[in-house]
Amino acid sequence: MKPIEINGRGVGCGSPVYVVAEMSGNHNQDYDRAVEIIHQAKQAGVDAIKLQTYTADTITVDSDAEPFQVKGNLWDGYTLYSLYQEAYTPWEWQPKLKEVADDVGLDLFSTPFDPTAIDFLEEMAVPAYKVASPELVDIPLIEQLAGLGKPIIMSTGMATLAEVDDALCAMRGVDPDVSVILLKCTAAYPAPMDEMNLKTMPYLQQTFGVHVGLSDHTLGTDVAVAAAALGACVIEKHFTLSRADGGPDAAFSLEPSEMKSLVDSVRNVEKALGEVVSGASEHEVIGLKSRRSLFVVRDIEKGEELTRQNVRSIRPGQGLPPRYLQEILGKRARKALRAGTPLAWSSID
Repeated sequence: MKPIEINGRGVGCGSPVYVVAEMSGNHNQDYDRAVEIIHQAKQAGVDAIKLQTYTADTITVDSDAEPFQVKGNLWDGYTLYSLYQEAYTPWEWQPKLKEVADDVGLDLFSTPFDPTAIDFLEEMAVPAYKVASPELVDIPLIEQLAGLGKPIIMSTGMATLAEVDDALCAMRGVDPDVSVILLKCTAAYPAPMDEMNLKTMPYLQQTFGVHVGLSDHTLGTDVAVAAAALGACVIEKHFTLSRADGGPDAAFSLEPSEMKSLVDSVRNVEKALGEVVSGASEHEVIGLKSRRSLFVVRDIEKGEELTRQNVRSIRPGQGLPPRYLQEILGKRARKALRAGTPLAWSSID
């Protein structure tokens, strides 16, 4: 897998987990709230803020016919049009929000849902693109993205392996060297723990030869931290100032203190994963003294035979390793040895 950079920042194996705070509709149509979400995301320690770029008219049509009615989930009772009308981020905000993010040192990119959104985001010079799970099957859309030469982060909620393969082949048909990160995603809101199937992440990496991560819609932070331990290079979580303020995505979004806890835990996991090593670490060296070794436990005269009564394997670890006990039994002392002396080859005939 080739290294990936987003706005000069390494993403992928060997780089810190890239934590993305998804704003979505949590601004509740208040620009100042959107700005505050960016500031709070920065304080929580995330790497990037993500928007969604659509309008109700670019993503669906205004109809209350049965196919356009939302049923059986968090947004039950909405039509698609009314839901997106409430949740969309006004396009005139987005260049200004990118300036805010740039000023505080956060990457800002977005999920486009149609070609006009891609053109708009290109004018904003976003450093990467996100493909939402439902758009994974929109081959013309992802082919357009692949031609822009920027990293693409693609969620795989609901997708079969064949559909993921189709999407990747379409991108690589446009640009064989396209940078892609696949996110394991369960497209349920909120997503139940027993449907997360995080073991799919390394499988996707092995199967398709790409970097992998997680788009997490579960409640809390446990799943995201577990994903970091399984090798996720990107973790995306919805983010709000307060769930009590409501909004389309508030119920499964993290608040600032929770996001900070997630970031801190992920950074600890990164440290704990470390590298493949053997032998004593820097802080284990002192522990070598607590190993067992061969010691004289009774006074031994010069020429006296070494036996199990006068030599034992005990702590500390300053004498010969215990593995040599059988070899030295029956041999004789080269000099007088007092009890408490660590046994050495130089003491043995």
